[in-house]
Amino acid sequence: MAGTFATVDDMAALFRPLTAEELERAEKLLPVVSDNLRMEAKWRGYDLDAMIESGELLASVAKSVTVDVASRVLLSPTNEAPVSQFQKSALGYTVGGTYLTPGGGIFIKRAELARLGLLRQRIRGVQCYAPAKGYHCDADPADADGP
Repeated sequence: MAGTFATVDDMAALFRPLTAEELERAEKLLPVVSDNLRMEAKWRGYDLDAMIESGELLASVAKSVTVDVASRVLLSPTNEAPVSQFQKSALGYTVGGTYLTPGGGIFIKRAELARLGLLRQRIRGVQCYAPAKGYHCDADPADADGP
């Protein structure tokens, strides 16, 4: 697929109408966010493009997640620290704040990865005892005597 999961028209429809400056940033940002989502999927052993092609609803979820991540980046200020909450004190020298995007840049939340199905638990099992072969799970199956 290698394209973007959302367009600037999707940003205007799902987020809000964009200014000219935001439109220019969004055009450059959407492919980067889409590639970041692909990389997150690849790190977890999934192919996001193949998942989208095989699923009916995942394309719209990927569009929504892409818009959410891109809108969060657009909301963060570029000329100062992206702080959503800040507190100060005077003579006690206390300063504190909550950052909108920890570490700056593109930040993908765990909830957004879960919406894409990238944080699903996998069911795996280990056969610890095979009575027909006569070995236990701590033994090497190649060393077991059997037919």
